[in-house]
Amino acid sequence: MTARDVLGPATSQLRRLARTPVPEPDRGRRAQHTCELCSEPLPDEHRHLLDLTSRQLCCACRACSLLFDREATGTGRYRAVPRLRKRLPADPLDDVTWAALEVPVRLAFFVPHSGDAGDGSDTGDVSVTAYYPSPLGVVGTAVDEEAWARVNPDVAERLEPDVTALLVRRDAGEHWLVGIDECYRLTARVRHTWTGMTGGDEVWHEIDRFFAELRGAPAPT
Repeated sequence: MTARDVLGPATSQLRRLARTPVPEPDRGRRAQHTCELCSEPLPDEHRHLLDLTSRQLCCACRACSLLFDREATGTGRYRAVPRLRKRLPADPLDDVTWAALEVPVRLAFFVPHSGDAGDGSDTGDVSVTAYYPSPLGVVGTAVDEEAWARVNPDVAERLEPDVTALLVRRDAGEHWLVGIDECYRLTARVRHTWTGMTGGDEVWHEIDRFFAELRGAPAPT
């Protein structure tokens, strides 16, 4: 899978997930979220499913998300995005590996993509794409296989294809294993707070807030 295959669905998904995080005070009352499979009303905190045919995320109730949990079923159109926020104690990317990955920014997430199209066919191939937030949404580029092979294998093997990511904030030395919905929330925040050519102070404040939430720390003020 190339970046072109996922940019369109990922960008449209940002618009939906932009309403899921903590809203701005003046945004007003949000419409009630409902499960996109069964229409059950959803709380603000809810699971997501990845539609393997369209590569879009769907909001799901607990019952529907459990139906498509990978441990329960490894086949089908939908795959549950795990609730995953795990900070890695050590840097899985040394400077040589980071240079080989050729990512042009210091904030990025890496997603392994399977050959599963959700229709019963699976090529068995796994490719990795590096994504990074931008004022236009998510931007992606294919990762060279030899470069990805340099990544700490213990970390790479823990990534569940399509639904988990290695999230890297290089300048702060933070590396996380997260569900892909966390990455899209981060990208939505960047997109909606970016100003000017470099993003402005507000976008970096919002990035600080996001990582504070991952750590369970009080958000910066």
